[in-house]
Amino acid sequence: MRLLTIALSLAGPLALAACGQTQQLTPPPGETLPPAPFGRADRPSAEELLELDPLAAPERNVELRRRSEEREDDPFDLPPLG
Repeated sequence: MRLLTIALSLAGPLALAACGQTQQLTPPPGETLPPAPFGRADRPSAEELLELDPLAAPERNVELRRRSEEREDDPFDLPPLG
């Protein structure tokens, strides 16, 4: 009985997570998109407004280590004072 309760409690959130909308985004009735930014002639679409700024999600610019390597000596790795 306990297993059934756990299974049902997990099924609800999983079902809700699976039902995403796939239709075109539009503002609610009676509302409009925000005004165009200064210097831009047209208003950005809803999809353009949802795109992340490069500073908000920067690209990774470091290469991941593929095998373990010896660490370089760190002159700032000092023992605690006290």
